[in-house]
Amino acid sequence: MKIRECREQDLELLEVRISSGGQTRQHAIRFERQQRGLSTYLIAWVDSIPVGTGEILWQGCSAPEVIQRYSQCPELNGLAVWPVELQSQGTGTAVVRAAEALAHDRGYQQIGLGVADDNPRAAALYQRLGYQETGCRYLDRYHYLDDHGRRHDVADPARFLVKQLQERQPQPGNPPPAP
Repeated sequence: MKIRECREQDLELLEVRISSGGQTRQHAIRFERQQRGLSTYLIAWVDSIPVGTGEILWQGCSAPEVIQRYSQCPELNGLAVWPVELQSQGTGTAVVRAAEALAHDRGYQQIGLGVADDNPRAAALYQRLGYQETGCRYLDRYHYLDDHGRRHDVADPARFLVKQLQERQPQPGNPPPAP
């Protein structure tokens, strides 16, 4: 598996393989944010097939409750693995680890993510990966356009988890970074 930043030529294949549903075109929206320097949109690939996504929002979560407490914390958002048969095989973990490494490389001390109350499986994964409960609850607000172009507003109850990013240990055979 290879994880890299999204490129413009990836967008159509992403919509075919990991549809954002209806007319929303979420992949294009995330790519445009990346182009503006607001995020990094990571894609997991097996051979030439996209199997996972995750976007690091460098300005953090937009929910007021989260901004108040974690204004300097980038947020990993839109973590998805597709098709569902590939879930629980390490793809999501690999995307999370890649996001953590990028945040660390940019000098961040922590990274956060939201998890919907109705997604205990994802919450369990994040906690296994070292994300901690913060007690920060919020409504994850978003919208999508259905196949007929009608807008649907959603507000999912969620909680914000945070992981402290540690100094990464040098790999065997590689010297430690210079001071």
